[in-house]
Amino acid sequence: MSKVYEDTKFLMKKYGITANKKLGQNFLIDETVIDTIANASEICRDDLVIEIGPGLGTLTDKLLQKAGKVIAIELDERMITILRDRFFIYDHFEVVNEDVLKVDLKELIRKNKEKLKLKNAKIVANLPYYITTPIIMKLLEEKLNIESITVMIQKEVADRLTAIPGQKNSGSITYTVYYYATSEEILTVPNNSFIPEPEVESEVITLHLRKEPPIKVADETKFFALIKAAFMQRRKTLLNAIGNSGLNTTKQQLEQILQELNIDIKIRGEALTIDQFAKIVEKL
Repeated sequence: MSKVYEDTKFLMKKYGITANKKLGQNFLIDETVIDTIANASEICRDDLVIEIGPGLGTLTDKLLQKAGKVIAIELDERMITILRDRFFIYDHFEVVNEDVLKVDLKELIRKNKEKLKLKNAKIVANLPYYITTPIIMKLLEEKLNIESITVMIQKEVADRLTAIPGQKNSGSITYTVYYYATSEEILTVPNNSFIPEPEVESEVITLHLRKEPPIKVADETKFFALIKAAFMQRRKTLLNAIGNSGLNTTKQQLEQILQELNIDIKIRGEALTIDQFAKIVEKL
């Protein structure tokens, strides 16, 4: 048995902890995976690290060895005591007992970077499967001053996040990720790397935030609304999906736009490139 496994079992026994299914808890016990996440995030002493859902602190331990400061955001109150007990000797560690979706990350990052004169901010997390998409969307849409996001998530979701828009596995979030970041698949993680074992494989990915989007979009709100509408009814053609979407356009107008852009009027949203969506919005 690995040291991480023994430490995890010890902490669970000492504090009377069992994994909370409602919070999607699975405790990582694979040393290789932990090292891979820490290395892939390329953390140094100039970095502020926001760790989402640290749990028992298995990954936190590695991050504290590399970062200028680590702020752990943890919803489960049971874990707060463990984290504070484990890392009380570190003066560059802070724990926030809050739902990450309710945290003002922009202000948290700004305040800590200025106070500690840190150059970069990075997100690192072993995300609960049930809330992966809302968290990723928050991190991207709030346009935070961060350099990268290194996360372990369900493999099926990872495949969508790292896909090329318009190709296999594309979903509406694929276009959002591609617009804001470049993506990199790091490692597939088997079920037996956790206790309890999840029913699905996981994957570690890194998103590197772009300085500028890959395309110019006149109206970002309308651009993302169009993509969302196209995928709400993905079995339908783009014309039919948009016709029922509530967007301020008619089927006839959209058909004319598609013809002007030499796009098949029977095309589905999932087959459109990000550039084609941008051109449709421009004409809308």
